[in-house]
Amino acid sequence: MLDRKTEPMPVDAFLAWAETQAERYELVGGAPVRMMAGARNVHDDIVVNLLALLRTHLRGSGCRPFTGDGSVETLPGQIRRPDVGVDCGARDPNALMAAQPRLVAEILSPTTRDFDAFAKLAEYKTVASLAHILLIEPNAPEIRSWWRDDSGAWQEQRVTGLDGTVDLSALGLSLPLTEIYDGVTFPARPRLVADEPGPVE
Repeated sequence: MLDRKTEPMPVDAFLAWAETQAERYELVGGAPVRMMAGARNVHDDIVVNLLALLRTHLRGSGCRPFTGDGSVETLPGQIRRPDVGVDCGARDPNALMAAQPRLVAEILSPTTRDFDAFAKLAEYKTVASLAHILLIEPNAPEIRSWWRDDSGAWQEQRVTGLDGTVDLSALGLSLPLTEIYDGVTFPARPRLVADEPGPVE
């Protein structure tokens, strides 16, 4: 008997299928992959704070934040769902994917931190419209921020401490860490943000 390889699922077919599922999925390597469930309260607190800040500051700009239900095509045929994103493309109320994502943010967790900090980060860097990528540490006031400079090269900055501020120049705003972490109590546990060796691409 001949082995038949499963054909990759097209993006449109995946999005239509995912819309009917009770759980969230990403499209990875042409196959649906169920996302982890059961985020801790601190994860949700940071997501809510970030969405509220972005909504307030971007009102009337033509850009708007979206939740983890939104989709971003990273590599061709690959769909990711960041915890928070900003879409500056034309608004289609029936669309299932960000038209022009400008920012994505991931809140790190023990189960996904290495993947988010390396593999998924590399995917996000390939998205032409993205100008800002944030990896947010939930266990301490610490955010790793990447942005494109005038030449299109990615630059990195680590912002630490509640007196710090994340500059999102492509969106014309800055976000204080004290507001991103509003109401968050930091546990006495090791930080999750991993250092990325080598020069910034």
